[in-house]
Amino acid sequence: MRRTRNGGGFTPEASGGSCVEMRGSGPSGYAQVVWVRLRGVPEPGRDRWGAAGVRSALLAKLSSSVTYLGFHLTFTLPAIAALWVFRPRAGQAWWPLGVLVAIAFVYTTPWDNYLVAQGVWTYPPDRVLATVGYVPVEEYAFFVLQTVLSGLAFMWVRARYFARVPEPADRRVRLPGVVGSAALSLVGLALTLRGGHGLYLGLLLVWAGPVLTLMWAVGGEMLWARRRLLVWAAMLPTLYLCVADRIAIELGIWSLTDATRTGVEIAGLPLEEAVFFLLTNLMVVQGLALCEPSRASTLPAMRREAARLAEERAAHAEPLARQRPREFVRPLLGA
Repeated sequence: MRRTRNGGGFTPEASGGSCVEMRGSGPSGYAQVVWVRLRGVPEPGRDRWGAAGVRSALLAKLSSSVTYLGFHLTFTLPAIAALWVFRPRAGQAWWPLGVLVAIAFVYTTPWDNYLVAQGVWTYPPDRVLATVGYVPVEEYAFFVLQTVLSGLAFMWVRARYFARVPEPADRRVRLPGVVGSAALSLVGLALTLRGGHGLYLGLLLVWAGPVLTLMWAVGGEMLWARRRLLVWAAMLPTLYLCVADRIAIELGIWSLTDATRTGVEIAGLPLEEAVFFLLTNLMVVQGLALCEPSRASTLPAMRREAARLAEERAAHAEPLARQRPREFVRPLLGA
């Protein structure tokens, strides 16, 4: 290290590494500062407290303390609570959401266990409470919580912006939906059989594709009539969960194996994770849309409910129609 005179003190002229501060009295009466550069030690007042240093220190602290349960307490449960506060207060049937929660849990459990067994996802043991099969208990809770979150988002968007149930479209719209969903299933099957970097994406498509195909086969005309609602209701929780997932991966709550994913990322989030949230939320909101009361519904219970609601509206509208002429004439007569 070389020292140069600077106003009675000393300043370092070495490069690389960092510093240790030594103070003493110089001939001029000013404090002398001698910086002894040590390679690999952060320099006080610069690297250590810079933006990158603070971010690294904070990330290291969070990465060692945030658990999967903490993820639920931070992201999923507050979002559900907020949507519950703004839920529709009347005219809402809750049983379809309960049925979807049960189906999601039963259908996702073996698939998720297989993915973890294949090493597609990994969970550090110190971040989870317990494991049942290959999957942490918090992951089982996520099956339920995501379905509830997506369902509440669907109800909120529908009640606020799409309250009127439109007439179903022509049944011929079923074919494009069935063909497109079936094509996703075939692509997923090919990627799964090939393995390697396409395994996660393949297992995802071959798992979700048949469900979407069945939905379009039994009620594609209703889904097409509600397409704007479905887009908004699916995108809102998808974007939110993508951000939450990106943070969770950064904190090391779970991780994806590089050998079983494509390596394509969107703002640091693996492509497969974004596709996962999009497809799962679509399955939830489409399932709820198929359970809406409609005279053209494929579900007999929904046809009966639609007929009952129509009778109620007609019974309520008839006395109002009889009252309107009187209410119009009465002010004219001064009554």
